[in-house]
Amino acid sequence: MIQTFRAHDAVELAVLERSGFVESRHVGAAVVVAGDGSVVTSLGAIDSPVFPRSSVKPFQALAAMQAGVPLRGAQVAIAAGSHTGSLDHMDVVSGMLKAAGVTEDQLGCPHAWPADPPARAWLVRSERGKSRLAMNCSGKHAAFLWACTENGWDTAGYLEPNHPMQRAVRTVIEEYTGQPVQHTGVDGCGAPVMAVTLTGLARAFTTLAKAPSDKNANARAATIATSMLDYPWAVEGHGRPNTVVMEELGVLAKLGAEGVIAMATPTGASVAVKMLDGNGRAATLVGLTLLAAAGALDVPEVAGVLAKVVPPVMGGGRPAGSLRLGSAVSALLD
Repeated sequence: MIQTFRAHDAVELAVLERSGFVESRHVGAAVVVAGDGSVVTSLGAIDSPVFPRSSVKPFQALAAMQAGVPLRGAQVAIAAGSHTGSLDHMDVVSGMLKAAGVTEDQLGCPHAWPADPPARAWLVRSERGKSRLAMNCSGKHAAFLWACTENGWDTAGYLEPNHPMQRAVRTVIEEYTGQPVQHTGVDGCGAPVMAVTLTGLARAFTTLAKAPSDKNANARAATIATSMLDYPWAVEGHGRPNTVVMEELGVLAKLGAEGVIAMATPTGASVAVKMLDGNGRAATLVGLTLLAAAGALDVPEVAGVLAKVVPPVMGGGRPAGSLRLGSAVSALLD
């Protein structure tokens, strides 16, 4: 049976401290890769398979664009993102569906309430209820459907692993990670999710992040990297971790479910993290710190961003503790 690494192969990446007492520990694995693809930092089982979940959306978007989808601007970013379902997000996805000649009902992702409070309130007031447009993967699904209409592919079965769209995704993921997909499952949105290693995931982000400055790079990959940084609100949402990291540091950032994150600087220094317990609350903290420890980011700038995206531990409505680095990461700062 193919499975991810076990606890005895993991290291302590973060802890939650409450009132001077370490209440919880997050163990996992993480890798930092240099711009040339070499491993700079290795923590835990970085070559065991993981489901990267939504952290591979930029490469799913790339597969759709290579299949002929003419994404532009915010459309590119939202196809590569996990948005909060704001009204602006839903408008972009609606525009993609209209351009593709399909309807919201043809989206294969589940109906969902938006994570964006004003949008949720609007859906409640208008009695529209949950919407496929509000689901955080709707941009990716709209791009998949658009690829189907561009190529005359079946739109009803676009989420099947053997569908031309998903075969194209697999090809892109294997090309950019530099390794074969080790296992295929079903993601939360219904799309296939393909297991790769953290090292492969980090190297994929290295290539993506360097694309805009590499004259020999895939032009569509360069467009994705540039659009994510130009329209960071479309990748996640105003004030959300991925968006803040891209706005303030110019670093590509893409969270995935179950405690995964991948990030990369324009020079190609990248990091990939997997929290073994599946809780992603410390993923940005660990990822940015590892990049800073490797000399890829400025420490004071990282500290300023982390102050905005890592919430305090609360007790009785007041700060009572903090989420902080675990021993394996803090040792790198000594």
